[in-house]
Amino acid sequence: MTFPGPCSFCLDATRAHKNAAMPYRTCLKSTPFCPGTPLSMSLEPDRPTSALPGTRGSGTTLSEMTWEEAADLASSSLLAIPLGSTEQHGPHLPLDTDTRIAMAMAERLASARGDVVVAPPVPYGSSGEHKGFAGTLSIGAPATEYLFVEVVRSADAFAGVVLISAHGGNALALSRAVRILRAEKRRVLPWWPTLRALREGCPDGIEPDAHAGWVETSLILAIAPELVHLDRAKAGNQRPLNELSHQLFSSGVAGASSNGVLGDPAGASKEHGVALLRALCADLEARVVRWWVNGAR
Repeated sequence: MTFPGPCSFCLDATRAHKNAAMPYRTCLKSTPFCPGTPLSMSLEPDRPTSALPGTRGSGTTLSEMTWEEAADLASSSLLAIPLGSTEQHGPHLPLDTDTRIAMAMAERLASARGDVVVAPPVPYGSSGEHKGFAGTLSIGAPATEYLFVEVVRSADAFAGVVLISAHGGNALALSRAVRILRAEKRRVLPWWPTLRALREGCPDGIEPDAHAGWVETSLILAIAPELVHLDRAKAGNQRPLNELSHQLFSSGVAGASSNGVLGDPAGASKEHGVALLRALCADLEARVVRWWVNGAR
């Protein structure tokens, strides 16, 4: 899932990690259906000791640099790492939907700021809830957590790291990874789409849906319209996620929706996707400023 998902994950985390030192509020994923966040994700990182000394005018892609070019920029740059997934997104959206959204967010952050380098995206994560749909590749929560920790540790040359997550299934792994990294005094900021930002990007009367529905279809129409098969788009299970949580926990998305959609893509458009991207980017940029420049808590 791209956006924070159902209560089943909270149930899963509570049962699987009931002895772990990780306090929870109501929900791991901050949705209108299951509000709340894990406490470790609600904490702001320590304020960096100084702001970046300057800007370069446009973002830079890490994978296209030599190591010497990276060395010249790293100490005065933030590294934005897009976190996605490879999982089903209904019969009409590509398997890399989450990764494309995360990458689009990172690129727009780099365009808005002159001190951001965009890392190659992480295309795998914890997607076990989509088991049963061909093409879904999941490495599970423990491996995802370890991957996030090690990638950020290896980025110590950079002034700070922004983890841009567009896959709600990574919430537990990301939360635990950030806790470890902050305990090690590393400058890391996690970001994921908030309900408020999503609502700001939606027309009046439309609530954000959960998976492969109106929101994600609109976003991909704005990012990669050639990959959207609107002729195959059909509504899935539209029941509130709090009513589906036990079913999702016991049998995954396949048990709740035969086509993998939790929502309805009807009415999605490129124009709506642009508005959603604008709202999400504004939220991301403001979050980075509060963390890096103002040190707000």
